[in-house]
Amino acid sequence: MVDGGKDSGGGLRRKRLKVPVDDAALRDLQLGDIVYLDGTIYTGREGLYQRILGDGIEPPVPLREISNANFHCSPAASVNDDGTFNVGAVTATASFRFSKWLDAWFENSGCKLMIGKGGMSLEDYKEKLAPNGAVYLTTVGYGTGALLGRAIKKVVDAHWLEELGIAQAMWVFEVENFGPLIVESDLDGNSLFEQQNAIVNEKVEAAYAGLKPPALARYGETTNREDEVV
Repeated sequence: MVDGGKDSGGGLRRKRLKVPVDDAALRDLQLGDIVYLDGTIYTGREGLYQRILGDGIEPPVPLREISNANFHCSPAASVNDDGTFNVGAVTATASFRFSKWLDAWFENSGCKLMIGKGGMSLEDYKEKLAPNGAVYLTTVGYGTGALLGRAIKKVVDAHWLEELGIAQAMWVFEVENFGPLIVESDLDGNSLFEQQNAIVNEKVEAAYAGLKPPALARYGETTNREDEVV
C-alpha cells in the first residue's frame, strides 16, 4: 500500500496501491473504497484467455513476476510508424462474460486484482475470486476512459497485436495514480453491487407490483455470459 485515508468530500476511504499488490493491502480493502494504482497492469479478455488457456500457448511475459492486476479493457490505441504506441483512453469491458475462464486464470497467472465494469455474480465472487484471494475493482462509468488513459505513463508492449487486434491483444502498461476504481468485491466474496441492489430491488418490486413486464429492452442488452456485446 502506498497511502490511504478518507476523502474530505464524501467520507469514502481512498487507497493508493502499489502493483503487484500484496496480501496485506488486499485484506485492508473494504467495499466501496476508492482505489488508485501505481505499477504494472495488463489487459486481458476472451482473446487472451482463449490463446493461453484454450490453445495452451505460453504467456508472452512472466505474469506472476510483473503484475497481479488484470484489466478487462479495450484501449483506444494506435501504432506509430516507429513501433511505439499512442493510447488516448482505456475503457473497461463487462467482466461477467469471462466467468468460465476465471478458475484456470487465477491458477495460471496469480491474479489478485481483477478490473472491469459492471461487476460479476455473487457466485463468481464466492466461488472463484475469494478462494483465490482476489478482489474485483470496477471503473466509474464511461466518462473516465480518458482520465484512466492519462494515468498510463508507458506502454511496455502490446503482445499478439497482429493476431488478436487492438481490443483483444495483451497490453502491458506502466501506470501512475490509475483510477478512480471502486472496490466491488472483498476477500470474503461480498459484493457492493449485490448489497445495494437488494436495497433498491426491494423498493422497486413494490412500486411495480401487479404491472405487466416491460415490452421493450435496450438494444444489445444481454445477461448471457457467452455473449460479446458489440
